[in-house]
Amino acid sequence: MEILRIVRLSFHEDKINEFIEIFESTKTQIRSFEGCTHLELMKDLHQPNVFYTYSKWVSDDALEAYRNSSLFKETWSKTKLLFNARASAYSLVHALGAD
Repeated sequence: MEILRIVRLSFHEDKINEFIEIFESTKTQIRSFEGCTHLELMKDLHQPNVFYTYSKWVSDDALEAYRNSSLFKETWSKTKLLFNARASAYSLVHALGAD
């Protein structure tokens, strides 16, 4: 069952460029992590300091393997220092099947 993962990240405005650098330097590794089939970064239309990561995983186990990896732990430890609010994350599946 494919898992969609959306994470809302809100940054101090003076830390946005630092976050972008972290994302740019790790996106290829995350995209090639076993079980990841998609990763993109989106920016909130009305709040320029709020970003969302949107990723797809082949299973919940694959997502959990990533979340327990050194890649995630290292990336997250750098990223969370830049937040101005707590991140929120949502793991979703299609309710009626993919169309």
